[in-house]
Amino acid sequence: MRSHAAAERNELDGEVKVHLHLGLSFLNTSFLPPYNMNVFRSGEEMLRRTIFFGRFSSVWKKPGPLSRTRAAVLSCRNCAGPSLWSRGTLQEPNWTHNTRYFCQGETHKPSVEEQLDKSVCFQPPDAASRGSRDLSDVAELRVPFYRKLQGCLSPSDVLDLVDRTTLAHRHISNSLTRMWETTKKMSDEQRRCELRLMLEHPRFEGLCHRARIDAPRMHSNDLAYTLLAMVKLGVSQSSLVVQTLLRVIQERLNQFDDKSLSILSTCLEEMESSKNAEALKQGLKLILEDRIPQIQNVMLLQTMMRLLGGDTSPAIKKKLEMKALSMAEEFTLPNAQYMLTTLAAMHLNSKPLLDLCSKKIAENVHGVPFTRLLGVLKSCRELRYRNYSLFSSISDYLANTFTMWSNKQLIFVLLEFEGLRFRPVTLMDVFAERVMENPDSLKLKDLLSVLKSYCSLNHDLKENRQKFLDSVTRVLESYLTRMSSADLLKAVSCLCVMEHFPQAPLEKLLQKDRLEELLPRGSPLYKGVELKLHTLDLCLRLDRPPLPPTVSPIPDLHDLIPSFELPLNPGLLSTLKDMVGEANVRDSVVEERVYFIDCVITLTSEAKNVHRSPEELCETQKPQRIAVLCAPPSFFCFGTTHPRSRLAMKRRHLRKLGYEPVLLPVHEFDTLNNQERTEALKRFIFPEGERSKTEEEG
Repeated sequence: MRSHAAAERNELDGEVKVHLHLGLSFLNTSFLPPYNMNVFRSGEEMLRRTIFFGRFSSVWKKPGPLSRTRAAVLSCRNCAGPSLWSRGTLQEPNWTHNTRYFCQGETHKPSVEEQLDKSVCFQPPDAASRGSRDLSDVAELRVPFYRKLQGCLSPSDVLDLVDRTTLAHRHISNSLTRMWETTKKMSDEQRRCELRLMLEHPRFEGLCHRARIDAPRMHSNDLAYTLLAMVKLGVSQSSLVVQTLLRVIQERLNQFDDKSLSILSTCLEEMESSKNAEALKQGLKLILEDRIPQIQNVMLLQTMMRLLGGDTSPAIKKKLEMKALSMAEEFTLPNAQYMLTTLAAMHLNSKPLLDLCSKKIAENVHGVPFTRLLGVLKSCRELRYRNYSLFSSISDYLANTFTMWSNKQLIFVLLEFEGLRFRPVTLMDVFAERVMENPDSLKLKDLLSVLKSYCSLNHDLKENRQKFLDSVTRVLESYLTRMSSADLLKAVSCLCVMEHFPQAPLEKLLQKDRLEELLPRGSPLYKGVELKLHTLDLCLRLDRPPLPPTVSPIPDLHDLIPSFELPLNPGLLSTLKDMVGEANVRDSVVEERVYFIDCVITLTSEAKNVHRSPEELCETQKPQRIAVLCAPPSFFCFGTTHPRSRLAMKRRHLRKLGYEPVLLPVHEFDTLNNQERTEALKRFIFPEGERSKTEEEG
């Protein structure tokens, strides 16, 4: 027996020497330690060296000898004691997965089929007792982790994949980011359900633990994405994992590149206040301020501006503005939209930047999503920035694509335009037609918003005016039993300003108990309620609509509201006196203890003859009172001389009191010289005479 075993060993030693010689002729010796081949004293020692060399490179061209060498190695498994395959499950060394073939200077990577064949050849002798390995499972192990990750459609799918995968620290960031990405397009209800399942998943806690443990070894991008995903997924910001990430980022903040800083800025913008978060924000602000000249990415610049916020010093704001202007040629359409919201977040009213972004948006308004358009309008309102071209392009686009938008979307836009004092004529006309066709589609909140917009902008529907008012009144009456007193006052006061007096709502509002409910002096809304009641009282007294006999009088509020006064323009007063005579001009007249009139011109027959045509001399010699009202730009709709609600109501009431009101836009009058002012006043005050003069010249 001993002689037979020795003979087998000698035969094996000889075979291995042959294969080792063949292998070393192709071996890249730069990967091998300086071992001398002459020191190998036995076949067993040579086998151990062969296994060691195989860890560095696979050098055989043909699979035949390699297969025999593998068989020889496996045959020694039972006698060699603990070895590479001594674990309960198969553990293949790296060189079995990445075998490289060197031939004529080319590198060949084996196909999937070849790798599967090799993996089957490497099964240990006792594999038959456990059954053959499923080829589909082996193929799945060869698929890259990132490709599998893209196939996950929910956070639970990602956690299931993580559960059957050995994660590297880079996989942690990718897994959490994919979990967040899968929830982006879900409905709110589905997102809540999926996040609840995520928190209940047994692997989620382990993944968070790995994120905390491996945070010091992560790349800066991975750290930023991991923190952002944690915040987006709703992980408690006071949890140990989030606070650990914040501390690690604080220590390595100087290593963050532009992309990492941009991601981190976005994340911190949404985080709650905590000691670590605030410390990181302060450190990030210092770094960003130093890096302003080196910034080359528009998105990073905008994110940085949002993080610095409105508390930034004027000097830093100026640097950021100049940097943004220097990169203006690189602005894309999304950059222009985002820059407007960024400037609003910083409270930075930079007209050059705003004009540039507005022009780009106006030229490409059809390519901007609705939510972005609404965000642009909100930012303009916050910055008190108005651009007629931008507003016109947005309103025309919405009017031309009117059927695409719901009532709710259009009402949001109308409210923003109302805050900007812009009257989108075409859009308001087509929306009024929709309301008249189906008034019952308006909810109570929608109704109040519609009344506020149409009243404030004093929109004239011409022949459709009465039909529109009747439609909204019918909707209002359907909500009477469910409306609060404050909402009822809002609706009725808007209708009265538009010179419409619905009987049922007025009777419901003007009850003694309702009025007492509206006027508690300790209420924080008292001032607004008082102004609305005062407006309603003026309309009822001066317009004199028919009222039900059961209504209660509105309490006297005159002493509570001071008369509105503006400093009189001295140039206007002197010009008027030169035109019609000093005796015919009175200044600073107050009517009804509310309506302030800058100048009242009383035109007698002599004063009329000065600037009237001969044909007008035959008219009645009754004196005429002209009320000159100097109105600032805020009293007109933006970009026009169309009066807004308060000014329109004041003009209507002055007519009731026997005046002929003349609106004089102060912003136009102040830019004129003396001669131009005189001509402008003649045109405003004596339009008939100017018209007759023009006809004669024609």
